[in-house]
Amino acid sequence: MPDVLNLKREKLVELRNRAALGGGPERINKQHEQGKYTARERIERLIDPGSFIEFDRFVVHRCTNFGMEKTKFLGDGVVTGIAEINGQKIALYSQDFTCWGGALGASHAKKICKIMDFALENRIPIIGMNDSGGARIQEGVESLAGYAEIFYRNVKASGVIPQISLILGPCAGGAVYSPAITDFIFMVDKSSYMFVTGPDVIKTVTHEEVSKEELGGALTHAEKSGVAQFRCLDEDECFERVRELLAYIPASNYRKPTLKPTSDPHYRDNNKLREVIPSNPKKPYDMREVILDILDDSQFLEVHKDYAKNIICGFGSIGGIKIGVVANQPAVLAGVLDIDSSNKSARFVRFCDAYDIPVVTLVDVPGFLPGTVQEYGGIIKHGSKLLYAYAEATVPLITLITRKAYGGAYDVMASKHIRSDVNLAYPTAEVAVMGAEGAVNIVFRKELEGLTGPAFDKKKAELVADYEENFSNPYRAAELGYVDAVILPEETRIRMYEYLRALKDKKVEKPKRKHGNIQL
Repeated sequence: MPDVLNLKREKLVELRNRAALGGGPERINKQHEQGKYTARERIERLIDPGSFIEFDRFVVHRCTNFGMEKTKFLGDGVVTGIAEINGQKIALYSQDFTCWGGALGASHAKKICKIMDFALENRIPIIGMNDSGGARIQEGVESLAGYAEIFYRNVKASGVIPQISLILGPCAGGAVYSPAITDFIFMVDKSSYMFVTGPDVIKTVTHEEVSKEELGGALTHAEKSGVAQFRCLDEDECFERVRELLAYIPASNYRKPTLKPTSDPHYRDNNKLREVIPSNPKKPYDMREVILDILDDSQFLEVHKDYAKNIICGFGSIGGIKIGVVANQPAVLAGVLDIDSSNKSARFVRFCDAYDIPVVTLVDVPGFLPGTVQEYGGIIKHGSKLLYAYAEATVPLITLITRKAYGGAYDVMASKHIRSDVNLAYPTAEVAVMGAEGAVNIVFRKELEGLTGPAFDKKKAELVADYEENFSNPYRAAELGYVDAVILPEETRIRMYEYLRALKDKKVEKPKRKHGNIQL
């Protein structure tokens, strides 16, 4: 009589092996030939070794249309489960392109929904590895229902647990909207694609000729659309960036961020910064030099690096305290605020606020970008998003004006008036309605009328110098209490660290409401 227990064990082993093969060796080889890992290989490369616990390995679809009942893959084209990254528990799913091109059907969607529910209930981040051609046509409206169930959970989890999307293949139609709702999107050069309608449909409808790379590749969404926050050279770099990101953010909004280990002395002078800010207010400089010199070990994870380069957003730490950084970039468009930079930074500030990550803002802004393109594009509406994000935030807010802070942009960039906790300025700071030359042209227009040649030049120079002495400096704002302290550049890190420590238990009572109505 056969050993029943051994037979059952053999059956389990055989099923596990079948599930591990996904769509089979031939399709796996094709995936490798395209320079892509399989769904399971991706999981193993992303997580801490040996930490993966799989859910629903043997789930299959129930579709009987179009001969689908003849082809079933264990797992139904997606691998789901829990694991650890940097010792932190996470939930994840990884779509398997070797099974019907990763297309989503009802059972496939239920697996994803189940792991998302688990993540939300246990307050751990959810990571989705997307490699899917979209809805499984053979399952019709059940596929569409599956997508909508995922979207609903994305919204429900927003601001409660971090949601990270890795685009590791083609994502079209409904497949792009779940990533779009998540907090961060990672894309890989030459293998990641996102579009609502593909090149063939566009050619048919609008007669435009466009390649899938131009339409929805990593470069397009990192530089032009701003859909993707991170663009990576290959999948391995993508996994490394995800691990780096998770080191800066908490597991949920229920947990305070932990300290980040550093060997960088907390009380370190920033002597390099004495020379970074030019004495000429019109001369550009790279704000990244300021950021890197302030942060622990010069480590800075920039978010949306290729998009709206006139503003910088990213994560770092000071004295082990994890922070978000928002900074105007004088090296690009003089650091001016425009539609794209307002959207980029507003979203970043709101993420930090949702997860209790203090925000340090470095200001060198000449104003909002003028022109019909900006006005017709809604700079008023989009600029207000950044204002709204800062005014709504209850996390510690520290602002440092390094040079220009002009006009409405001064107000918007985490000024004292919208409740930044600590506002600092370098001696080089200029806090004014506008630059001295422009102000003189308006205020003293009548005095300059009729003057020409050397007499005009002399009088204007006197007026500009007088305006700079009285208004284009930080001391008038300091007299009024709008700047808490004027500091030397070399004191920056020390002062930031002390203020961050003082603000660690900040609490703000907000008026009761369902939610605000931010301009979208």
